[in-house]
Amino acid sequence: MAKKSFLDRISDLTKIAHRANFSSVDKHIANLNFETRFSEMVTTRYTCNSFIDRKINPSKIEKILKVARIAPSQGDCPSVHVWAVTSDEALARMREVNPFSGAPAVFMVGCDRAKAWVREFDNKSSADTDAAVVSMHILLEASDLGLGTVWLSEFDPAKVAELFPETAGYEIASLLAVGYPDPNEEPGVLVNAHKPVEDFATVL
Repeated sequence: MAKKSFLDRISDLTKIAHRANFSSVDKHIANLNFETRFSEMVTTRYTCNSFIDRKINPSKIEKILKVARIAPSQGDCPSVHVWAVTSDEALARMREVNPFSGAPAVFMVGCDRAKAWVREFDNKSSADTDAAVVSMHILLEASDLGLGTVWLSEFDPAKVAELFPETAGYEIASLLAVGYPDPNEEPGVLVNAHKPVEDFATVL
């Protein structure tokens, strides 16, 4: 039996919770041990700037896309689309946008503002938030599959539109490079340089 990904097991947890009339629910939830696994994954993940020359199995690309598809969105509006750049031809085009350290896959996350939910009080569009949530699903699922990731912020949207006409009608919100980490690379010095919780958050 194929190993389930972390976010697949999140779905299992939801199904178990919905069957709360069974007396064994608590035992099943405890056995899944999500808290420990999730905490370990998010605290050990780092920005991977160097990848080995190895293609990603299509089954892993499919798993990442399936997890991205179930990301929550404001108002359940289908404003986001994802392009998985994996072919040699498409990767060559992508290298003109950002060299991304030679990753064998780049996920482009785009949003269509015309389809996004809009808050009536100030006309705030949910497009950017929806795209960010999908992006995080991609990063976390890739990490759970043993892949390295880096969120590429430096790119020219006009260049993306020129080189990838497939994205017409969408604003590209993020580029996510994914691949197998170079074992000789060490996490950057900023990997744990986060604010203390008391400075980061306020409990009211």
